[in-house]
Amino acid sequence: MLIDTHCHLNMMVKTEFDIPMMPEMIDTANKVIDEANEWGVTRIINVGTSVVESQNCVLLAERFDTVWATVGIHPNDGTAKWKSDLQELTNMIKGASRQKIVAIGECGIDRHYPDYNLQQQFDLFRAQIELALEHDLAVVIHSRDAYDETLRVLEEYVKHEPRAVVHCFSYDNMFAEQVVEWGLYVGLGGPITYPKNNELRTVAKQISLDHIVLETDAPFLPPQEIRGKQNHPKYIKTIAEYLAELRGEPFQMIANTTTKNALKLFAIGE
Repeated sequence: MLIDTHCHLNMMVKTEFDIPMMPEMIDTANKVIDEANEWGVTRIINVGTSVVESQNCVLLAERFDTVWATVGIHPNDGTAKWKSDLQELTNMIKGASRQKIVAIGECGIDRHYPDYNLQQQFDLFRAQIELALEHDLAVVIHSRDAYDETLRVLEEYVKHEPRAVVHCFSYDNMFAEQVVEWGLYVGLGGPITYPKNNELRTVAKQISLDHIVLETDAPFLPPQEIRGKQNHPKYIKTIAEYLAELRGEPFQMIANTTTKNALKLFAIGE
């Protein structure tokens, strides 16, 4: 059994961002989910990035037993009305589908693109961590080109012992050791297979397996062997096989431990 801890099913079945799911899109998602299950990927965490996409995530989680949702606002999708957007997320959490919502996010800091509003990103990140703590949910952290900024915010909340994962981990071993010391998880996916990512492979080899979860970030960041094509949740198996070879550990150990970690992170029963 394997778990894809970070997927964007919505973006696999839609051609436009921030539009509601249509019935035919749900049918397409069903095919993706069935194919993943055939590859041994029996659970999928579908990650929200905006109010509309979070609503879509909840809709798919309601529809499919093996899919869970996160609700959140990506740092690049925050706007001046982020406080009212946050209220929309709160309403979702308090709604009828609460049992299928397992985390807040993805949220965090992203300094990769120009014209970002760093103060707004800080405010939105903190507010979403606090929302997660208030409702006993995990936090899915997006951090890009924001090494120090991310650690600074996380350090403020360590005393509250949040359940959290740094998704699509892209930093060095020192950062990884710090988040592990804080009891957080590191999300590894397709980028560990990319030829130039030697530093990331060092992290993947040295970090405790008890703090690793696997993700595809589908439809983005496919493993090297299918690079240039759309990623799918089924490729969690490919990532697990690569990690097993990289660490010199049995595939089943990788599968079992990362699955156990994911179930604990998102408080999902076996």
